[in-house]
Amino acid sequence: MLRRGFILFLPRLVGLLVVACSSMSIVYMLACTPKGDNQQLALPRVHSPTVKEGYEAVLQEREEQHRNYIISLKKQIAQLKAELQGRTEQLKNMQNQYPDSLDIRLDHSKPENAQANLLAFLRSQVDKAEVHSGVKLSTEYAAVPFESFTLQKVYQLETGLTRHPEEKPVRKDKRDELIEVIELAVGSLNKPDGLQSKKCLNFCFHTGIYRTEKNKGTLYELTFRGDAKHQFKKIVLFRPFGPVMKVKNENINMADTLINVIVPLAKRASKFRQFMQNFREMGIQQDGRIHLTVVYFGKEQMNEVKSILENTSKSANFKNFTFIQLNEDFSRGKGLDVGARFWKGNNVVLFFCDVDIYFTAEFLNSCRLNTQPGTASHEVH
Repeated sequence: MLRRGFILFLPRLVGLLVVACSSMSIVYMLACTPKGDNQQLALPRVHSPTVKEGYEAVLQEREEQHRNYIISLKKQIAQLKAELQGRTEQLKNMQNQYPDSLDIRLDHSKPENAQANLLAFLRSQVDKAEVHSGVKLSTEYAAVPFESFTLQKVYQLETGLTRHPEEKPVRKDKRDELIEVIELAVGSLNKPDGLQSKKCLNFCFHTGIYRTEKNKGTLYELTFRGDAKHQFKKIVLFRPFGPVMKVKNENINMADTLINVIVPLAKRASKFRQFMQNFREMGIQQDGRIHLTVVYFGKEQMNEVKSILENTSKSANFKNFTFIQLNEDFSRGKGLDVGARFWKGNNVVLFFCDVDIYFTAEFLNSCRLNTQPGTASHEVH
């Protein structure tokens, strides 16, 4: 009986649930529908009588926005112009207060003026670098060393002045740079300056040195050998981080430049015999413009050393030597000092040398080419 009543009540229950769901849906739609906003601008319909006024209002609003943006840009431009004018006046005041040595003013209004100003600037870089005169340094480690080179090798001093130059093959980039410099020097040799003779002499590249000052440029000194004996030509070029410029073109005659080789010695007669063989071949026979000063300490093996000197003098007809004997312990520094002070002749190149050094005639020419009167040269160990 109860079961039958439940079956009869089930359709009514389903109907009540359907009605309740429908009512809840209607209430939800009414609650979630957005309300109208009086301030919201509705797009005018095409056939609406207010379509023209709506578009005019929108255009007027956009025009006002663009007008305000243009006014803002004009204010910014005016501020930038005022700032630029102030910077220009400041730059002019600095130029008037700190004029450079050549009074260089960059003027790009005309190409010829710009070229002349550039040339003046490059020459000012040459004057600032150590080309014509040196500068005082607080220590020898502040000096920028020269590196020598030939067509095949570069002798570098990258490790500083405390080590010997290291021989390295020329890198491609460095080779291209040095070849360019040599070609410019050869072109300068074939174009004499002023009223010099137009006869083209044959010069062969001998050796060169260069160094780079990071804030100025690269200095090159190239030496060429001429046809005549003892005839050389030195050309100095400078690259101020720009075009290479010729600085100097001078003739060098080393026919009368004498080298005084000073050798401090104690015992070591066998080493001295080998040294004299090299000295006779390179210094006497090939070079001929050389003097030998031997400062001997003590008496042991002294007669043997003097005999070697006398035999070389007789066989090679060589009279340009001095033998100084000191009765004290060996001191290399004192030997060099005594040998240098003993010289009483004209201006001479002093070559401080050890007895186990082997040198060539080309090295002796390099000593002459890379020294100046009253200055110290490199010492070879």
